[in-house]
Amino acid sequence: MSKFLTVVVVGTLAFLVGCGGGSGTPKGVPTGGNGTNVQPIAVDGGPVPNQIYPDGAFTSVTLCNPGTTTCQTIDGILVDTGSVGLRVLSSAITLTGLQPLTSGSNTLYNCINFADTSFLWGTVSVADVQMAGEVASGATIQVVPDPATLGFTIPIDCSNGGVDESSQVNLGANGILGIGAEPEDCGPACDPNFDNGVPPNPSPYFLCSSTTCTPTSVLSFASGQSQQVLNPVVLFSTDNNGTIVQLPALPGQAATETGSLIFGIGTQANNQVPSSAKIFALDPSIGDTFTTTYKGQVLTGSFIDSGSNGLFFPDATIPACVDIPDFFCPASILSLSALNTETTSVTGATSTVNFSIDNADNLFAGGGGADAAYSTLGGPNTGGPFDFGLPFFYGRSVFTAIDGAAVPSNTPTAPWVAY
Repeated sequence: MSKFLTVVVVGTLAFLVGCGGGSGTPKGVPTGGNGTNVQPIAVDGGPVPNQIYPDGAFTSVTLCNPGTTTCQTIDGILVDTGSVGLRVLSSAITLTGLQPLTSGSNTLYNCINFADTSFLWGTVSVADVQMAGEVASGATIQVVPDPATLGFTIPIDCSNGGVDESSQVNLGANGILGIGAEPEDCGPACDPNFDNGVPPNPSPYFLCSSTTCTPTSVLSFASGQSQQVLNPVVLFSTDNNGTIVQLPALPGQAATETGSLIFGIGTQANNQVPSSAKIFALDPSIGDTFTTTYKGQVLTGSFIDSGSNGLFFPDATIPACVDIPDFFCPASILSLSALNTETTSVTGATSTVNFSIDNADNLFAGGGGADAAYSTLGGPNTGGPFDFGLPFFYGRSVFTAIDGAAVPSNTPTAPWVAY
């Protein structure tokens, strides 16, 4: 999964910190162009006034009432290859008429938890989702309300003592565009036709009355029509098998960086997989991950995640910052490397990733405290895998092929990631 931790206030600025990331030797990045499948993205600090979100890539989405031209474009949406589903704060939505899914007098709610135990809770609603020249008609999305308007307590199975990210300040964004390697956020594990009517524990889905909520199973694509929160890309007409995130090389830090989110893989001239790409087939049964070897540690469950805002990995020899312990603060910049290995052995791919880690306190103080983009930002993930967050994306084209989708014949069966 993706980043999402706490807000740390430094002077008049606030930094959202999380589990993520990695940078590497910059490579040339092909230009996505301005095609109908190209959506601009920007590492620009996010939409919250007087708050800098470091290493967050943001875009906009247009929501429409299904089958109509009654629409609203919402900016400040975090691009996240480490989760699945479009999730939008209700406080950012002025469009009226979006309908939640219901069963009798009950409304369907969804919960997503993040690695730091923070969470988002909201209704499963239906909208047409537009990005670039693409349309996902009748997409199921999560609309995240202000908890004060709920009328009932969020189930402990969802909240579990974590931080509720349902405000713009806490989330640091107006929503999340989850475009990971799966078509939906739970799949057959939450489908009554495959889970024997017994939802996972804890359950991502609940049917709620005006006072109480009950865990429930929800149809998936495996049953023919999904009612789960979807990766909207799978509903595009042609460019629907995956995405490419492109950002230019960044030697150090900058106020902003701009790039492209390209839809489709091998469907147009601007989304072909180059012969030089390292392709890592992923196993859905183990969380769509691969293995990273770092300083002799074999870190299974490692992943690439644009929603993480740094390189996060276990290394007790690098001191954490005293004031922001989620980030590293070495005495001087460190030049490091890690070896990625495909877990499934389908392609036999291996790749050495060279990266640098700098002192986060110094980075955040640089640029007058107004910079948003950092290629050398990282932090500890004690006991965990290697999370290659947004710094890994600088100077690369990072492909994510969606599980079950038709992909080019010269690539393995999806899901896979490539760079």
